[in-house]
Amino acid sequence: MSDGSLSQDEIDALLQGTGGMDFDSGPTTPALSEQQRQQFQQLVQGTVGSQESNLSLLVNNEVSIQAPSVELVDAEGFSSSVSGEVVQVQINLTEGTPGHHSYILDAGAAVYIAGPMMGQEGVELDDAAVNALQEAFSQIAGPVITALGDNAGTTVMNDPPIGRQIDASSVGLPGGQFVKLTYSVKVDDQPPFEVYEVFDAAVVQAALGAGASQPQAAPQPASAGSMGGGMGGMNMGGAQGGDMGGMMGMQMGGGNASVQSVQFPNLSQTPVGSEQGNIGLLMDVYMEMTVELGRTRKLIKEILGMGEGTIIELDKLAGEPVDILVNHKLIAKGEVVVIDENFGVRVTEIVSPMERMSGMP
Repeated sequence: MSDGSLSQDEIDALLQGTGGMDFDSGPTTPALSEQQRQQFQQLVQGTVGSQESNLSLLVNNEVSIQAPSVELVDAEGFSSSVSGEVVQVQINLTEGTPGHHSYILDAGAAVYIAGPMMGQEGVELDDAAVNALQEAFSQIAGPVITALGDNAGTTVMNDPPIGRQIDASSVGLPGGQFVKLTYSVKVDDQPPFEVYEVFDAAVVQAALGAGASQPQAAPQPASAGSMGGGMGGMNMGGAQGGDMGGMMGMQMGGGNASVQSVQFPNLSQTPVGSEQGNIGLLMDVYMEMTVELGRTRKLIKEILGMGEGTIIELDKLAGEPVDILVNHKLIAKGEVVVIDENFGVRVTEIVSPMERMSGMP
């Protein structure tokens, strides 16, 4: 019979770790049940169409997004599917269903989104390209975040997107098990690529758990006499107090109350005419429009050395479209034409919203 003391072998096993001693920690509970995983998958699949539309507008090309697969993984399981240089755009959720949320895609595939947004081919993943990706994934995340809030019956708020190009081994991930969604995305005629969306498991649980109907407490029955006595103690006549007590007793004591959900009218689109009416107030405001043939940079000594006959080489090639600016902001491109011995410009392209924004201070 043991006296309760540890033998030397047992002490050595403790110092070296678990050794030959087996401590049963019990079964591990998964962070998300299979039913919750399927519910969340159906929830996100309903937003794919909106994600396609938002991204198509930004890249000005046809975009196809396949319904994502949803799985529960940990950091080790995630690293097996991602390697090399990646771009991570983190859009953490702060209110409603707070927790980690980010998008991760291969750096080579990221140019398929950033390039069209910047109006360039073969774009490098510099700060401007990462900023474009932040805008893109902010628009993609919008329908998903809205769906989470609708299902949870709350307003979900998020931090501004933060993008960075890093090695896959340095990707910031939630601790423990988390939810990974894998999208197959195709932009125009580019080859398809995968985009991973990562959620903290607590975010998914909060969205699905709060979306379930909660049991309501049954009203406590009350007798007419007790209500009448209580009401009679107030500054009311005896008959009046009895009548009021009887009415309230009937309402509270007779069966369950009929509870109906509030019906809100459908939202209707605002007529275009009202918007045109507001902008009509600005129709007679003059704005300066200029056409820029090209630009160059010169040293002060080169500028002082200019004279008649000096040729200045610009940064545009012959036949390349000229820039059309309104109040010094690029809005379109065009080609030079001659109209009755006067120069003119035929508009050939309206620049994308992202390109116009990049020129703002």
